[in-house]
Amino acid sequence: MQIPTINFLSIPVAALTMRQTLKIIDEAIRNDRHIHHVVINAAKVLAMRKNQQLHNSVTACDLINADGQAIVWAARFLGQHLPERVAGIDLMENLVEMAHQKHYKCFFFGAKEAVVRKVVDIYSERYGQEIIAGYRNGYYARKEEETIARQIGESGANILFVAISSPQKELFLNAFNHILQNINFTMGVGGSFDVVAGVVERAPRWMQNTGMEWLFRLVQEPRRMWRRYLIGNIQFIRLIFIEKFKKTT
Repeated sequence: MQIPTINFLSIPVAALTMRQTLKIIDEAIRNDRHIHHVVINAAKVLAMRKNQQLHNSVTACDLINADGQAIVWAARFLGQHLPERVAGIDLMENLVEMAHQKHYKCFFFGAKEAVVRKVVDIYSERYGQEIIAGYRNGYYARKEEETIARQIGESGANILFVAISSPQKELFLNAFNHILQNINFTMGVGGSFDVVAGVVERAPRWMQNTGMEWLFRLVQEPRRMWRRYLIGNIQFIRLIFIEKFKKTT
């Protein structure tokens, strides 16, 4: 499986559209191959530079998509080309629809019990219970991780969505990738379950397309998000300009 990539700050990011990404995943499922997937945004790039274990977990993945519009713009500023943003939540929604169309099964892991149960109910009502291989909330003791991974691996799922915050989801999927080989496609989806369940509202499409989704999140949760977005955005921009200066000297 040859995936076109760019080298973005030592991260091999896939130069793919949403449609191309879905095609690769579909082919992997049909041919019973395994893809370990991850998305990156500005905040994750910064976290990776501070956390070597997270960096290793991300770069070990088979397929890395640019979740944030900032990644697309920064790559172009550095002379690299990414055709478009492939947002994790949009990829998840497309994959659930694909599961319905092609008779695949999904496992939903993460979030609070009420949230993940509502996500499963919503998708079951929309597409039928046949797409559900199982689900589990994201609250557990560290010693339970391997048991959980084995239960998921034996669920018969083709696709696994992990809605746990970073870096926990990346570390979990990397640590137990060998156990999850029976799952054709594994991906972390962060807070996507909260959006699907209606707990958190997603930014309007125009804000997503103009790279202003972060501002919508900041207004929703200022106490929790101000450091990530206000300080983090400045740090990311500084990082990109430093990289640009290095390339021109």
